[in-house]
Amino acid sequence: MTISRCMATFFAALSFCPLAAHAADFTVTSRAFASGQVQPAQFSDIMGCTGQNLSPDIHWSNAPEGTRSFVVTIYDKDAPTGSGWWHWVVVDLPADATSLPAGAGNGKGKAEMPEGARMTPTDMGAPGFLGACPPEGPEHDYTITVKALGIDRLPVPDNATPAMVGFVSNMNALATATISAKGKR
Repeated sequence: MTISRCMATFFAALSFCPLAAHAADFTVTSRAFASGQVQPAQFSDIMGCTGQNLSPDIHWSNAPEGTRSFVVTIYDKDAPTGSGWWHWVVVDLPADATSLPAGAGNGKGKAEMPEGARMTPTDMGAPGFLGACPPEGPEHDYTITVKALGIDRLPVPDNATPAMVGFVSNMNALATATISAKGKR
């Protein structure tokens, strides 16, 4: 394949990408991550940590036109596993949702999950929020990601791995917004 043919194919593929127009406006915030540090309440209450295992509040705005659902994840890229650690995975949040209250991931919040939303397993092997609990040493980077999707329901089983959710949601994402905070013992 010639270079000009490769370029033509690349630009043709870009024309099908709906991200460019609205992705910069799509944002996520969290009072729990606002200082840039994971708050004590968001640390785990198992594996040697003494937090409250409280999922953080998460708010998003300016989703792109055509958004039909959202996926929310919390991920620690610095976990010493070779592949990071998924702390929370929520799929099928309806298009009219704009937030998750603190505690929504483990029944400690003031409100339940929006109707239709599902939590799939984390790297702990079960659905629900698992707070930060890094080993002693350097800070870890915890990232909240909200993906706006162009489909109503993510076509994954209830026991889907975080990697499967990531793959399928990336294939259907209209825009992605992230916020990170550092945490250490």
